[in-house]
Amino acid sequence: QLQLVESGGGLVQPGGSLRLSCAASGFTLDYYHIGWFRQAPGKEREGVSCISRTDGSTYYADSVKGRFTISRDNAKNTVYLQMNSLKPEDTAVYYCAADGTVQAMCVLISVWYDSWGQGTQVTVSS
Repeated sequence: QLQLVESGGGLVQPGGSLRLSCAASGFTLDYYHIGWFRQAPGKEREGVSCISRTDGSTYYADSVKGRFTISRDNAKNTVYLQMNSLKPEDTAVYYCAADGTVQAMCVLISVWYDSWGQGTQVTVSS
């Protein structure tokens, strides 16, 4: 059974940093594209970043480019999202998800992701 578990969320002041983790069990992460998505209250879910299974290439939404970094540790079967220079508008529940489709590069289209974690809350506030 495929399972993803996020951790690392919390309350942080604007300008601060957090590192989210997405640990996989029941499958090997590097066989899948892995994406991070977030959903703020009253808003639709949006894609944040993804890392491709083929060559580890990464993609970022414009809103986080230059501030967030996605990475993968295959030995730990874990994907990370390092979030720096956090802003109040980054406040949301953050989800990681796995996409097992055959395209070469990851894309932030949520319907393509078929395994999701339970989410971790990130709150950016002074």
